[in-house]
Amino acid sequence: MTKSELIESLVRKQSQLGYRDVELAVKTMLEHMAQTLASGERIEIRGFGSFSLHYRPPRVGRNPKSGEPVSLPSKYVPHFKPGKELRDRVNTGAANAHEIKAVRTGTDPGEDSSGASYE
Repeated sequence: MTKSELIESLVRKQSQLGYRDVELAVKTMLEHMAQTLASGERIEIRGFGSFSLHYRPPRVGRNPKSGEPVSLPSKYVPHFKPGKELRDRVNTGAANAHEIKAVRTGTDPGEDSSGASYE
């Protein structure tokens, strides 16, 4: 789902709110979250998950084209850790979607189309 799809979905579900109001709210929230992470703070949304920064130390990488070693500087990368409620909801939803797909295609719910097992 893209940002614009999220905005459109929220407008459909909350018909009393205008598109511009929802768009402003979503953009403001995302900008504030980005600023909070950029300042080194952690974000925790109970039941959903937490956003934090993980440190990556400097390392030597390789140029894929030439194979030459390249020095890569240290950096911080955003990290999302889903909360228990979100994990449970995703697993329940994914299992249900997988079973529905299996019924439609006539395959075993424990396998995907490549034959890989999920059990």
